[in-house]
Amino acid sequence: MSLIFRMIMLLIASKFKPRLPIEYPKNTLTLRVLPNDLDINLHMNNGRYLTICDLSRIDMFIRTGLARTMQKEGWMPVIAEHTMKYKRSLKPFQKYRVTMEIIGWDEKRFHMIHTFLVSDRVVAEGTSIGCIISKTGTISPEEVIKTVTARLEAKTHLN
Repeated sequence: MSLIFRMIMLLIASKFKPRLPIEYPKNTLTLRVLPNDLDINLHMNNGRYLTICDLSRIDMFIRTGLARTMQKEGWMPVIAEHTMKYKRSLKPFQKYRVTMEIIGWDEKRFHMIHTFLVSDRVVAEGTSIGCIISKTGTISPEEVIKTVTARLEAKTHLN
């Protein structure tokens, strides 16, 4: 399955999953290693892990309400830094889970952890630092959380 189909499936599935809190959200995706995920060593390519982390963040954006807020405000998410530690290989068609959790933030950036698991065994871990930007600059995490919360509360009052 090409990445576009995986993305489309994620976009649809995320809308039907339970909402996540905007503060300290944690989500999990269950996936399989597909043939287009492999490198010449016949295990998941190291770059694909980063792409799966992107998919996990998109799921979180949708489920927290951040995706809609970014769309309405003209904001964009940006990853400033990402590191991965690989402990075990993921083999063709192997089922795995990736969890993503926002563990904190500073005045400009969100700090995230991505954990790839087979059963309960960690096979890779990554950390990301990301921010939300607009045409006028970086939006503070506090402002992001405040704006998403206000939108969700306004939507709840309208319904």
